[in-house]
Amino acid sequence: MTSSPLPARVVLLTGPSGSGKSSLAARTGLPVLRLDDFYKEGDDPTLPLVTDSTDIDWDSPLSWDADAAVAAISELCRTGRTNVPVYDIATSARVGSESFAIDRTPLFVAEGIFAADIVARCAELGVLADALCLRGRPSTTFRRRLARDLREGRKSVPFLLRRGWRLMRAERAIVARQTSLGAHACDKQEALGRLTSAAAGHVHRTPANA
Repeated sequence: MTSSPLPARVVLLTGPSGSGKSSLAARTGLPVLRLDDFYKEGDDPTLPLVTDSTDIDWDSPLSWDADAAVAAISELCRTGRTNVPVYDIATSARVGSESFAIDRTPLFVAEGIFAADIVARCAELGVLADALCLRGRPSTTFRRRLARDLREGRKSVPFLLRRGWRLMRAERAIVARQTSLGAHACDKQEALGRLTSAAAGHVHRTPANA
């Protein structure tokens, strides 16, 4: 009698915007679920605004559909595949959907700035292998983020500059919040080591307050 395969597990990879999450995830060789594709659309009336501004606060968890992200992760862990939205950041809109599969891979990475917000829920579902938060120098993150956003034409230049300055000043608080939600703060080298450990089947327990 053949035993059923064990459910897959996920490593949640978070960190401030521009901290290098996508490039690090790509280096692992594991399937990568882009959590940015679960942003709400620009005409959603529930989108939050930056305090004392008319700018949409895309760095608030309220701009993101956590329920849909958790549902996709759960289905991936159970079945190995799911349908995910395709989101265009420049137009703040979902432009389609696509099938995402991890096949028989027992581990995958879900990366995005809101990954820490679903640490507790993934732990409760029994699918969490680890949760990591990349941290570095705020000035380096600012330069990396701005160069990427300008290259990709994500938003208008004035918006990107306002957002970049605000995020640079808030970066240490952002990391503190993500770690309080259960993500382990580390640099890229340590993160790669923990990802390698998770791929070998070792599960890192999240803090009690996660």
